[in-house]
Amino acid sequence: MLAGEEHSAPTGLRLSRCSAFYKHAAPTALNAVAALAILVIGSCCLSSCASVSQHQFSEPASGWQTKTGQLMYRTAKATLIGEAIVRLSKTGDFELTVSKGPGITLLSLRQDAEFAEFNASFTGQRWSGSTANAPQQLRGWLGLRDQFLRAPNQKTLRYVSGSETFLFRF
Repeated sequence: MLAGEEHSAPTGLRLSRCSAFYKHAAPTALNAVAALAILVIGSCCLSSCASVSQHQFSEPASGWQTKTGQLMYRTAKATLIGEAIVRLSKTGDFELTVSKGPGITLLSLRQDAEFAEFNASFTGQRWSGSTANAPQQLRGWLGLRDQFLRAPNQKTLRYVSGSETFLFRF
C-alpha cells in the first residue's frame, strides 16, 4: 500500500465517507437540534409565564410588627433549628424567614388572607398559589399565620399540625 492510497482500503473508505458525512451533516444536525431546543425552551418559558401568578404581596412597612427569635421545627424524621424573623401587618399579611446565620436563608414564607409563597432553599421546594389549594405537606406552615394573628405578643408560640411541631421563642 502506498502512502497516498490508505483511503482506498475498504475500512479507509468507510472512515472517509463517515468523516465526509459528519463534516457536512453534523453542523446541520446540530443546528436542527439547537433550533428544536430553543423552540422547546421558549415554549416552556412562555407557558410558564402564563401560569405564574401576578399576585403582589404587601412590602413590610413601619406599621408592621417584627419579632426575632428561634424556631425549632420537628417531624418524626427531621428537626430544623434556625433563627426566625416573623413580620405581621395590621391587615394580616405574614412573613417568616428562617436562617442559619447571616446570609444563609433556609426557608421563607409570605402569606396573606388568600395567597402564599413558600421557598425552602435548603431542600429546593418552591410553591405559590391560593392557600385553599396548597399541597398537604405545606398545611402546617400555612397554619402559622393564623397562630401569630391570634397571639401576636407571645414570647413563646407552640403549634402542632399533624406530625409537625413548631416552637418559636422570641
